[in-house]
Amino acid sequence: MAEKKTQAHSKWIMASYGAGPALNQFFRMAFVAFGFYFYEGEVGLDVWLAGLGYIIFALWNAVNDPIVGYLTDRPFKFTKKWGRRFPWTMLGGIPWVLSYILIFTPPKVDPVSGAWIIFAWLVFSTCLFDTFNSIWWVNFYALFPDKFRSIEERRIASGIITFIGIIGITLGGLIPPLFIVYGDLQSFINQAVFVSLLALVILFLGIPGWRDDPESVRKYMDKIEQANSSSSFIRTFKDSFHQRSFIMFLLIYTSFQVLIFCIQSSVPYVVRFVLGKEASAQLLLQVGFLIGALVSIPFWLRFMQKADNNKKVYTIAGLLLSFFSIPISFFADLSILVILFIIWGTALGGFWIMERPILSDVIDNSVVRTGKREEGFYVSIVMFFNRLAIIIQVLIFAVVHTLTGFVEGADTQSPEAIFGIQLHFGFIPMFFILIATILFWKFYDLTPQKIEEQQIKLLQLKL
Repeated sequence: MAEKKTQAHSKWIMASYGAGPALNQFFRMAFVAFGFYFYEGEVGLDVWLAGLGYIIFALWNAVNDPIVGYLTDRPFKFTKKWGRRFPWTMLGGIPWVLSYILIFTPPKVDPVSGAWIIFAWLVFSTCLFDTFNSIWWVNFYALFPDKFRSIEERRIASGIITFIGIIGITLGGLIPPLFIVYGDLQSFINQAVFVSLLALVILFLGIPGWRDDPESVRKYMDKIEQANSSSSFIRTFKDSFHQRSFIMFLLIYTSFQVLIFCIQSSVPYVVRFVLGKEASAQLLLQVGFLIGALVSIPFWLRFMQKADNNKKVYTIAGLLLSFFSIPISFFADLSILVILFIIWGTALGGFWIMERPILSDVIDNSVVRTGKREEGFYVSIVMFFNRLAIIIQVLIFAVVHTLTGFVEGADTQSPEAIFGIQLHFGFIPMFFILIATILFWKFYDLTPQKIEEQQIKLLQLKL
């Protein structure tokens, strides 16, 4: 058995690192909940043009993310002094949080005659936002398996980080609706400005946690100097997809993101057209799943430590998430939906808390196989699949809205359109996560014994 190391980092550093998930989830909640809806439901852009814009934005990751990951895995002149990841989190982070404002400031033209102008702005603003996000997120996330090395520390850190991340979700779920008034485009700009300013504060709170450990940087530089070579982009890409554990992680991760994007993006449609409420009613739904997630964290932490089997815990969380997603599509009462969201949030908490330990195990496996630390590249591929989930979500919405007769920019919708909204609220994306969870359980090959063996080999490799 590999020796379980004592904590190498204080809980304060773990909490500071957790400003990253808080920041990411803060933007995620705001952008996913209102981005697509803003262009279709408020601006009045045709659903297929809005969908095409989002698809181009997502496909940009096919070029953007892997290249960012590959390049930032290389050493630079500043690496020895400032670290591998920290400089990039600052260079990408600051313009990222500010570029969010551009998404909600399209040209004021007629949505029919000026549709292509609005479409061009949608593509430009989202791709700019995504480029800076990639530079920040790839390097922030890639730091986790390098900074927190032991199985025990990763689990402790993941619990703290998940809790801090939920604070970001809370802010992202609660703050934008306070500014937004349906039918008032200026209110969307107001929320974007406030969100960006608050995001800057969170960004600077993460600085202590995002700094590289000097010892890790020294070992990395020593290995680079000894090897005096690096793998090509194509070779690195092919190697990553010869790893079964990575493929299974990508499958379940992408399916999970499809579910989350569909549910979060459906909320304003459900509140406005299904429930007939104002935007402020979204607060109750957001609070519901956050309560469930927060309450469940201590349980998932105890279960994770007791089971000592990351694969088992992740699978159980996935199955529960699938099951709890079904009923939220079939109730049109706000009070019942809040209760269902609380229950749904308990499964969501388990999925969140396991994501980093699972991906860290996968990255450790790649290090043992190749003798190289290329966390940035692996994280960039994960981010690409995150954007693939957006494409799937957009296509689901576009097809359902077209088939059910949803009218862009209208104040009310037909019963058929309302039923379509309810279907993409939970029932349709539920199938993605259910199938992926079953396949993950069957084919993911990193058992507890293999993970222990990896820890021993990593010590021997001094990586």
